[in-house]
Amino acid sequence: MSGEAKFSVGQLVHHRLFEYRGVVIDVDPAFHGSDDWYHSQARTQPPKDRPWYHVLVDGQDARTYVAERNLEPDTSGRPVDHPEVTTYFSSLGANGYLPLTPHN
Repeated sequence: MSGEAKFSVGQLVHHRLFEYRGVVIDVDPAFHGSDDWYHSQARTQPPKDRPWYHVLVDGQDARTYVAERNLEPDTSGRPVDHPEVTTYFSSLGANGYLPLTPHN
């Protein structure tokens, strides 16, 4: 059963196990990857029926796909250093990044 996502797009997060910061760029209500990826990359076998997050990693060119249970809020308020931040967000506000407004 899928649950309500704890984090939202633009929110700053911290990975509990791998000690990196990042910003959420997308949320899946449940795991949307392949079984092969899950078994090779998700070593702690987090639940597939809970939300998973696409995250831009601070200080790297990397994106990660992370289970909700491995994330916690990052309350530092510091910007995320990633080349794609401006692709998704207009600025950093008090509660995280502000998504770009689509142009009509």
